[in-house]
Amino acid sequence: MIKENNKEKIKSLRNVPMHYCPGCGHTIAHRLICQIIDELGIREKVIGIAPVGCAVLAYDYWNFDVAEAAHGRPPAVATGIKRIHPNKIVFTYQGDGDLASIGTAEIIHCANRGENISVFFINNAIYGMTGGQMAPTTLIGQKTTTTLQGRDTKRDGYPLKVCELLSILPGSTYIERVAINSASNIAKTKKAIKKAFQIQMENKGFSLIEILSACPTNWGISPGETAKWIEEKMISYFPLGVFKQ
Repeated sequence: MIKENNKEKIKSLRNVPMHYCPGCGHTIAHRLICQIIDELGIREKVIGIAPVGCAVLAYDYWNFDVAEAAHGRPPAVATGIKRIHPNKIVFTYQGDGDLASIGTAEIIHCANRGENISVFFINNAIYGMTGGQMAPTTLIGQKTTTTLQGRDTKRDGYPLKVCELLSILPGSTYIERVAINSASNIAKTKKAIKKAFQIQMENKGFSLIEILSACPTNWGISPGETAKWIEEKMISYFPLGVFKQ
């Protein structure tokens, strides 16, 4: 790492302004991934797959090779890249609309095949980029622009629990859900990200880290209130922990 003004400069993260809303969890997740890439010394070997959604411009911030995939297709693109370049470290970065809605088939079959990639899944329980519509992970009773009275299970079904679903597949190796709403949870998230990369480096198979994240703009609350909302609303339905190891 390079030291600048007595602070460690993250080589994998470009020094440019980000477009995300104040309080958005993508900024923290981006930084943690880049920190781990630097710590592991794999920047020259990493290939990230950016999604469609709020993080569609992730390649503007990451200082390593990044490919763009059609909506929901990052696991398919990552599979192709990893099979052609097995010595590269390949990861996808996806939101709940990208991974858990239009990309449901891709992530399930990728995990079931045991592809040796790492997946970082940002769950903020809503469609962020397109205006705050209900997502597959929107909570029961949660109000969105398409569920004005709140999500109704009789009409809309239940929030999709991705970790629980993928953990039962024989091809998956490591599945964990974490959050970035507190200093202690951020530290646990960093450890989980590192472990996912290490498992891939050891050729042990498919890993997915679900990260409970904030979207204050579409939740209609202040950035300061999001930590409490995640703790009281999200974690009660999406419990943290390791689901498969």
